Amino acid sequence: MAKVLITGMSGAGKSTALHFLRLRGHRAVDTDTDVWSHWVTQPDGTADWIWRDQAIIDLLSGHNDGDLFVAGCKTNQGRFYPLFDHIALLSAPAEVLLARIAARTNNPYGKLPGERDAVVRHLATVEPLLRATATVEIDTTAPIDQVVQQLEALTGH
Repeated sequence: MAKVLITGMSGAGKSTALHFLRLRGHRAVDTDTDVWSHWVTQPDGTADWIWRDQAIIDLLSGHNDGDLFVAGCKTNQGRFYPLFDHIALLSAPAEVLLARIAARTNNPYGKLPGERDAVVRHLATVEPLLRATATVEIDTTAPIDQVVQQLEALTGH
């Protein structure tokens, strides 16, 4: 029963990977909803979309049947790393991320110029932090079936 966090920048393929993991019978949770995350105001007045501590603790401590894949990229996710068996960073070059964001229809984020600029900025500032704490990095320019196989391999199955 492995617990795997799938993290990465917007457009890296987290939602797509979760979809295919679900099709293969795995429990896969996207934390980018109000059930798992909420907006908070930081001391500097900026808004931040972070995990709900108790919801994530309950999810991870209460899961005891099969493997669990959890996707998200939140500023407070590091405090939960000890509850995961693997931290999988999904990555792709900026031009790939931006093309995927422009083409997707299931998520409006990244359509505005300021949001696209933020994606590029986060690629330079946030992704290195994720890379430093990941147990594995998966290049999502590979076909999705290969990405999913690499994620499943982390569970030992």
